[in-house]
Parts: sequence; C-alpha cells; structure tokens
Amino acid sequence: MTDWQERYLQGDTPWDKGRPAPPLEELIGRLGPGLFGDEEVWVPGCGAGHDVRLLASHGLRVLGLDLAPAALDAARSHAAVNDERYELMDFLDAGQREGREAGAIWEHTCYCAIDPSRRADYARSCAELLAPGRVLAGVFFLRPWDEGEEHQGPPFGAMIESIDACFSPWFERLEAWVPLLGYPGREGREWLAVYKRL
Repeated sequence: MTDWQERYLQGDTPWDKGRPAPPLEELIGRLGPGLFGDEEVWVPGCGAGHDVRLLASHGLRVLGLDLAPAALDAARSHAAVNDERYELMDFLDAGQREGREAGAIWEHTCYCAIDPSRRADYARSCAELLAPGRVLAGVFFLRPWDEGEEHQGPPFGAMIESIDACFSPWFERLEAWVPLLGYPGREGREWLAVYKRL
C-alpha cells in the first residue's frame, strides 16, 4: 500500500504538475461551471489543491479532501482563490462519510491511485454522497504508461468499459470524450466522463 504522507514529505509527487488538470479546464470550457450545480463540489485526493482552486475561481464552493496531511499543508500554502476549503479524510472510509453529502464530485487522481480492487468501493462512496440527479465528473487514465512498459502502479490504468461498469450500478453516463488538452505526455491517454446519480 502506498504511503501518501511519506511521498509528500519526500517530495516524491510526480503527479503534481503545479497547475490544474488541463482536461478540467476543457470540461469547464465546454460545459460550463454550472455543470457542478450550486452546492459544494468535493475533490477527493485533491493533493496540493490545483483543481480545487480552478473550480473555486469559477465561483463554485469547493471542498478538497486528502488522507495525507502534508498534501493539505501544500494546498493551504497557496493563496485562497475564492470559496474553497480543505479537509483531512479517507474518502473510502464509510465512518468518515457518514451523514455527509456532496453537491457534486470532481475526480482526477483518486480513482487511478487506489488499488483497482477498491474501485467499486470508490464508486459506492461517490454514490452514497450524492443525491439523485447530482453529478460526478472526472478525468480517468486509460493507459498512463507506454505499451510494453512494465508498470505496477500507481497510477493504475483502466478501460472505458470497466469504468462504466464500476459506476453503472448508481450512475448514468451523460457525456464522455478524449480531451484535447492534457499534460505533455498524457495526450490521448485520458478520458473525460460526466455521470449523473440515479
């Protein structure tokens, strides 16, 4: 199991590019920030909070979650953009979610970082936090490494069919496409999807 706190303390965070995810910028540009509704947007595995601040810059209330205190220290070290806050939470821990509700969820790095055996738990966590009609939007790694390259993860890649199957017990997919924008080296390796809670 990955020790995320230790990786942040050692500065071993190659996933942190120092800016928001380009596919999130594309999603907002294409569908508008209103996609997320007017309640608080949750960002599990928010890391240094780059996506949180981008969402907040569009007038959204945003809650960044991470299980590594050092990640949240990094997030809070940046000047606040608008209405964003951060909280220490293990998103997969039902006890920490009990009695809570999210207005929407933005997924970027959490799904690909957890062990694939926990992905159904992740989808269930999202479903338990979202009321019917609420939105889960995310960018998913389809193939985050080169063909033939041995890769143990994280990140762990996925197939579109397996992502849909994971969320389909609770969600309906509304939109999806391969984003045109991406960090260098990730072009064509990511997939944007918008799901609505049933």
